[in-house]
Amino acid sequence: MLILSEPSVFCLFLCQYLKMFLLPARASLSAGNDVLFLMSQQEIVLVEGSRVFDSWKKPPPPVYMQFYFFNMTNPKEFLAGTKPEVKQIGPYTYREYRYKDNVSMVANGKMVSAYNTKSFVFLREKSVGDPAEDNITTVNIPAWAVMNNVKDSFWKASMVSIWMNSLKSDLFTTRTVDELLWGYKDPLLVRVAGTKPEVETVFGLMYKKNGSNDGEFIYHTGEQNYMDYGRIETWKGQRELTFWRSNYSNSIVGSDGSAFHPLLDKDERIHIFTPDLCRTIYMEFEKDVEVKGIPAYRFTPPPSVLASKEENPDNEGFCVTPKECLGTGVLKVSPCRKGAPVVASFPHFYLADNKYVAAIEGLSPERTHHQTFLDLNPTTGVIVRAHKRAQVNILMQRIPGFPTTRSLNETVFPVMFLNESVEIDDASSERLKKLLLISNLVSNFPLVIVGLGVILLMVFVILLCRARKQKSSAEDDTAYSPVNDKEKEDPQNGTYIGLTPKANVEA
Repeated sequence: MLILSEPSVFCLFLCQYLKMFLLPARASLSAGNDVLFLMSQQEIVLVEGSRVFDSWKKPPPPVYMQFYFFNMTNPKEFLAGTKPEVKQIGPYTYREYRYKDNVSMVANGKMVSAYNTKSFVFLREKSVGDPAEDNITTVNIPAWAVMNNVKDSFWKASMVSIWMNSLKSDLFTTRTVDELLWGYKDPLLVRVAGTKPEVETVFGLMYKKNGSNDGEFIYHTGEQNYMDYGRIETWKGQRELTFWRSNYSNSIVGSDGSAFHPLLDKDERIHIFTPDLCRTIYMEFEKDVEVKGIPAYRFTPPPSVLASKEENPDNEGFCVTPKECLGTGVLKVSPCRKGAPVVASFPHFYLADNKYVAAIEGLSPERTHHQTFLDLNPTTGVIVRAHKRAQVNILMQRIPGFPTTRSLNETVFPVMFLNESVEIDDASSERLKKLLLISNLVSNFPLVIVGLGVILLMVFVILLCRARKQKSSAEDDTAYSPVNDKEKEDPQNGTYIGLTPKANVEA
């Protein structure tokens, strides 16, 4: 018969414990992730009745749009060859109301169609002045757009030059903030429209963008695959753009920036298609942050997004022509701006070649004020804070047929930059915290099982030690001592232990 010692019994119990608790806990961990995945499948999908559908159609947190202008202080000196000087004026702040319009399910309920409608209301208390009264001296964008459209024709350029002289349409103009943003009738455009009726006579940086949309988007609901939540299928009926010179540059990838799939990973790259830039950009993880007690991952555009073709060969397709290719940090978007020499960048040429900053007096790029970022809760993909910052510039250079440009060197001149910001409101943050609490309980359930197993193991060890102690005490209580050191022999009964006889009372 095999006799087990107490250490062997303990080892056997430990092995059984591992089988009973640790292995099922590993399976429970996988099951916990599966449950979390199922929760996201049920709650974070773009279908009627889901937890996020109503807030996706009409986001509750307030969105603010701030406009900053670069006021030109030495236009005459600049045209004579002096370095341009600008002074930043702003912000002019507007409350941005956005909602999804004409929402309808398509493709047998697997996708959803919507229009992103935006409207703006001016907030005087958050602004530096009155946009109807404050004047800004800046580049005459309509004039530069017309000059660039006719630069390849000597006769057309000569005619436009005569028109500009007669109309006193200079290379720089002074307009109110309201006019620059929401539009004004430009005399040169009116003259051009006389020969080309399709030309719009009103110009404004935000003209026709108040109460309008960017066209129809079709999104994946995420019901089939949570990774597709909010992903764009088509924009204006197109699966890809036609502005650029490569398939990569024309690709429509990712979301529109309003929704991201749950269960985000730090190693993944987030793609966002933005009609304002006429392209898809991407963001990468930067750091962990916390907003109103909610954990979040901060994603930002890396320098490679707007890097030159030498630094990032993928960006070669964004060159308008092989000869029209700017350096790092700027993107010429004239193909989608009716030929106007518009250049996009981050504010103050943040992340751009230093030559663009050095060419303008009055610029000072700073990460804190000019970086674009998204703070996303990794469990749900919900935006808890965001700042979208972009700058509008005009490419100024010598144009044949226009004598007023002969003294100019190629300059990317800043006109205005915007800061579109949002932060989760208190009511939404409380709802998100409750959802995260539930998900944490589900995902940590395996740890609870392991913890209970450890407690049971400790209780068993304590009971085992106590049992051994009690056994030792019992043996000590029943032990006898012999009278003599030498045991006595009984020829019939064998060895016996002699006890001390009881004392004789009579003796």
